[in-house]
Amino acid sequence: MTIKKIVSRDEITAAADEQRAAGNTIAFTNGCFDILHAGHVKYLAQAASQGDLLILGLNSDASVRRIKGEKRPINHEVHRAEVVSALACVDYVVLFDEPDPGDLIRAIKPDILVKGADWAEKDIIGADVVKANGGRVSRIDLEPGISTTAIVEKIVKTFAT
Repeated sequence: MTIKKIVSRDEITAAADEQRAAGNTIAFTNGCFDILHAGHVKYLAQAASQGDLLILGLNSDASVRRIKGEKRPINHEVHRAEVVSALACVDYVVLFDEPDPGDLIRAIKPDILVKGADWAEKDIIGADVVKANGGRVSRIDLEPGISTTAIVEKIVKTFAT
């Protein structure tokens, strides 16, 4: 049986309620995941280890443009969703169009909110909501020297000559 991993907001809310009722611990993280690289994969594996299942909130193309500028994302949201959903550590992927995942976090009510350690806990959107519901925030160290921006810069430099 194949489980649908890329879901709508309504579907993820229902799935989260179902998983919670079954006694499972829900971890949530979010991001653009434009060009998937080793740093992303290690981060997502560590995020998944925080709970029984991992829900990934994926920024829509419009949301990425608002954050990163008009030249991003490199890959379309449907393709990015397909790539991250193929990872065994990711249980569900849900796109969001807002500038931040606050509404999505309020709808899902995760037990653990996971972000990179480059974010101070006080600046993590939804941390207050998760903690108010008895959950916790987990900050994961990022792989040094690996980023989508660095990859894009290297590609441009390599092919600019």
